Amino acid sequence: MSILEVKNVSVSFGGQMIIDGVSFALEEGESLAIIGPNGSGKTMLLKAILNSIKYSGEIIKTGARIGYVPQKLDIERNLPLTVKEFFSLTRTKKLNENYTDNHVLEFVGFGQEYANKKFSELSAGEFQRILIAAAILSKPNLLLFDEPTASVDVAGQETVYELLHRLQTKENVALILVSHDPSVVYQYANNVLCLNQSHKQVCYGAPREILTPEGFKNLYVSDHDNHHDLYVGDYNHHHH
Repeated sequence: MSILEVKNVSVSFGGQMIIDGVSFALEEGESLAIIGPNGSGKTMLLKAILNSIKYSGEIIKTGARIGYVPQKLDIERNLPLTVKEFFSLTRTKKLNENYTDNHVLEFVGFGQEYANKKFSELSAGEFQRILIAAAILSKPNLLLFDEPTASVDVAGQETVYELLHRLQTKENVALILVSHDPSVVYQYANNVLCLNQSHKQVCYGAPREILTPEGFKNLYVSDHDNHHDLYVGDYNHHHH
């Protein structure tokens, strides 16, 4: 069953197109990677799905309970806030619908003692895992991640992606990842959606079909250089 359907969604600010006509569907337990150059509208697409910005088009969330891990949290890391206090701020009010603190800590590989740690005591990688733990407290079946490992070292990145993979396979959680890393997309995404500098959707499909040299070229050239709008299945027909 589709947990999310996005139909011809566009976002504009001050007369400028930020996203121009994006469409895709996501099934339960599936993962979608959104890739594209900076400023192509990737984060805005997540915000439209979260309903935190105005959009045109249609977004159907049938039974979706959404968790969100932002690219960076607008929280001072040196606040005297403990992990436990942070969790209590982020969980939904209906307690019976939440996982326990210990459950989510264990899921991201931490012992119970982490509940009492202050933010300032956490490394960047640990902080990222705490954000993931907080995002899954309310038992979401769809998780949105904005560049989950932007500030994390390589070992930390592996841990984060393994966690995401476990959520997908063990808990049947659908994932949408904004990522810059093709190897991650190959390894973890069932489908990939590409936005180009003109904020248009220029590809959608399985990574191995899409992430070809030709595909990358089309992703990082603007419409002015290249008048082909590229979709899956067109790859073999364009000879520049």
